[in-house]
Amino acid sequence: MAQSSEARERRGAREAEASEPADELRSGDTGAVEQGLAAPATGEQDSPDQGGEDRGEAPSAPLESLSLHDGPIPHAPLPPVGGPWRSYKEILANLAQRVLDAQRPIRILQALRWEAEVEEQFLRSKQRELPRVTYSDDLGFDPAAKLREIEEILRDAERELGKRDRLGQILRATADEYRQVVSMLMGRGTKAFYTLSRELYGSPKDKLPDGKTSVRDMGFVLYDLLTAIGGERLGPAQQREITAEMAALELNARFDRFFGGASIRVQVDDSLLADAAAGSDYVKIRSGAMFSKSDVDILEAHEGWVHVATSLNGQAQPVARWLSKGPPRTTAVQEGLAVLVEILTFRSTPRRAKKLNDRILAVDKAEDGASFLDVFEWYRTEGYEEEECFQNARRVFRGGVLAGGAPFTKDACYCKGIVLNYAFMRAAIQHDRAMLIPFLFVGKVAHEDVPILHAHVTDGIVRPPPYLPPMFDDMNGLAIWICYSSFFSRLGGAALAEHYGRMLEH
Repeated sequence: MAQSSEARERRGAREAEASEPADELRSGDTGAVEQGLAAPATGEQDSPDQGGEDRGEAPSAPLESLSLHDGPIPHAPLPPVGGPWRSYKEILANLAQRVLDAQRPIRILQALRWEAEVEEQFLRSKQRELPRVTYSDDLGFDPAAKLREIEEILRDAERELGKRDRLGQILRATADEYRQVVSMLMGRGTKAFYTLSRELYGSPKDKLPDGKTSVRDMGFVLYDLLTAIGGERLGPAQQREITAEMAALELNARFDRFFGGASIRVQVDDSLLADAAAGSDYVKIRSGAMFSKSDVDILEAHEGWVHVATSLNGQAQPVARWLSKGPPRTTAVQEGLAVLVEILTFRSTPRRAKKLNDRILAVDKAEDGASFLDVFEWYRTEGYEEEECFQNARRVFRGGVLAGGAPFTKDACYCKGIVLNYAFMRAAIQHDRAMLIPFLFVGKVAHEDVPILHAHVTDGIVRPPPYLPPMFDDMNGLAIWICYSSFFSRLGGAALAEHYGRMLEH
């Protein structure tokens, strides 16, 4: 169960103090845990002519500038023009709040919604005509004004923090992605939308950190394995006889136990496209959807323990406030964690795993020119019901070009995220940095953010995550599983398969 915020802060502070000597922080060593992950820049500050404030250097994060060597007491920084002196934390928190305020009206999935009559028209055409989709010109904000607002934040962040401030780099990367998102939404229905989608979310053609295996390679391997298993689940069949209202009541009770005093609402929504979706402090369930017990268990772990928990953990940050919202750079970690928790708790099923993996192949087909009709028909040949075929194909083509060649690539992030999160955790344990793993839940993060954020627990800029899934709160079992799985991956797979294959033939 989740621990109290105070208890976790004490534990996190002790861990950080033990593992982050001041000399390491001064040198800018973030303890990057995995070859292939982006190495963070050093924590040095720019001189005034490189982006510092007009009246003195950009302020340093408290532990970034800490020195235990004897020397003269440094002069206090000069106050800014027209106001009192501000600490590094104040400056960072102010910029973070501006980023949050700027992104608030940007609703990616809302801007990509298809009206209900689109599906009705498609079905009336007997699935022979491309859906006729139009998008509202009103995004809920003025795109030009929003771009100017974000550009001003980027300039101020560089001026007030310096170009090489490590937390400033994360904040600027976050703000810059919101700028790209605005441009992407302005290009809905065109190839320009796909170009930015691929830049923000990646592509099935992208290589994994080994530099050899692509995401689509993984998709094809898993396609064969999961197809061979067949069926919806192994073991006793479960009927989908739980209504959306019943599921909401059950999840409300479970989340009350997990989150304690936090008020988390689970509500039924008749406008939802997916079966469920999580927000900052709520989970919505699609009206009319039917669930099995296994489905409800998955929703608890996926939507509650990961998506809602990381939102609340981010909201608990008094300084690093941007962690409460997830730009595209955090999608693979977020969705990968959510699915990985399903797997680690043995809640996933072959059907569920295949559905997620099929998203990679659907995006790949659309990138290579398959139309909405082609992808819809492919899903049908894979055994999906007609309504599911439409929903799955819509996920790939929302915002993109229905004739093919320019999809929305976000759905390739789920399975990719499973692999990347596992690789991060394995590397953290191998490099004696296991204390970094819970910080995957400190908010909405990318892997390269984690060592930097962890290094700033002792100076109070970052608070340890108060809400963690059970296996990440007590990581003993997780560590043993990763150790054994690392050994399993080194065994001669073909030879072992042949050995036991001969045995099983008798």
